[in-house]
Amino acid sequence: MITINDISKFDFESVPIDTFWNTGAEKESKMHRIHAYPAKFPAFITTKALEYAKLNNYSVQTIADIFCGCGTTAFEAKRNNIVFWGCDINPVATLIAKAKSRKYQQWRLEKYLTAILERFYSTPIPDLYPTANERLQYWYKNVQYNDLAHLKSAIFYETPPNSDYNLFFLCAFSNILKPTSVWLTKSIKPQVDPDKKTADVVTAFKEQCHFMFAANDQNNGLGNSISEIVTGSFLSSNTSAPKVDMIVTSPPYVTSYEYADLHQLSSLWLDFADDYRNLREGAIGSLHHEYNFTREWKRLNSTGNRIVSLLLDQHKSKARSVAKYFLDMQKVAEKSFDMLNEKGMALFVIGNTEYKGVRIDNAKHLAESLESAGFCNVQATKRKISNKILTPYRDGLGKFSSDASGRKVYSEEFILIGRK
Repeated sequence: MITINDISKFDFESVPIDTFWNTGAEKESKMHRIHAYPAKFPAFITTKALEYAKLNNYSVQTIADIFCGCGTTAFEAKRNNIVFWGCDINPVATLIAKAKSRKYQQWRLEKYLTAILERFYSTPIPDLYPTANERLQYWYKNVQYNDLAHLKSAIFYETPPNSDYNLFFLCAFSNILKPTSVWLTKSIKPQVDPDKKTADVVTAFKEQCHFMFAANDQNNGLGNSISEIVTGSFLSSNTSAPKVDMIVTSPPYVTSYEYADLHQLSSLWLDFADDYRNLREGAIGSLHHEYNFTREWKRLNSTGNRIVSLLLDQHKSKARSVAKYFLDMQKVAEKSFDMLNEKGMALFVIGNTEYKGVRIDNAKHLAESLESAGFCNVQATKRKISNKILTPYRDGLGKFSSDASGRKVYSEEFILIGRK
């Protein structure tokens, strides 16, 4: 770790790769693979953060992830018997996070699965396709849609309402929605594959449940610490965050695709929204609500101001989006500082991006934001992103590629640590 003494002169590109943060010593738990999720946080980062705190004589009893996503930090905190608090604006993400951080009795899981399948097979399947949500009709063929609707009904009928087991099977249901649709496999963009052979709903559900059963069995020694996971924006006045010893989190990238778009199938099927686009509201950097750009961008710190000024010459709408993201991240730094106990520690994993030749220096902007918020001894290091080392480009469909004609993806990301 390198201490940043003068942010204006600090060169993030010169920071060497720190192998300590590259890989974990343990094989990742199956529980981290129970549901697909874009840009998933590496599980070992939390373990390394706790190890780093211990090396610096700092005891961690409570930990938070303010962009908790699918609950990687939540699960690792539970595994280490540490009290956890997390939030995410995406209800699909918090569904997965909650499912991961619960303890289940194996025999009850098997009993509920049997009951769900028996109900599915023993009751007639009505044709609901003609009255389906228009967006779901776009993604599903008639047979798959009706089977999914019937399966969802069986889950709600056979599992206790609002129970951990209801949550478990809804998570399983959510993860089979893309394979049973015409969504282009492994694409990060919502795109139809007209030639796709869609998966059989019941077969996919059985396989998913059995994998999740194995994941649960692997973690039967999970701790009893409390995990609270909230659906909402960290910056919302309605999101009340407790005091914690440590924050371990990875903010969304400024030029990322909207997660609301990527999770639209689950959002619509699980009744989180009638129109998935409504879930963009409140996301970090979202322009879902207009703001006074001319007035607000003057509050940007020096790094943010420089980058937005460069973008204004080429693409005003992108400049507005980046400015909103930077302004939100400055607030995130301030609220994170307030959230920590005395001498508390915050660890952020963040990467840089690029737009039409303009480098979006997220790491430098965040480091400056942390200093302005009151964090002392802000330190930086760099790690390799393993799945992007050999495929550092994205093709036109958004898939990782080794073809240099595609859009370059940064294969490194930074870890910033600040103390209160």
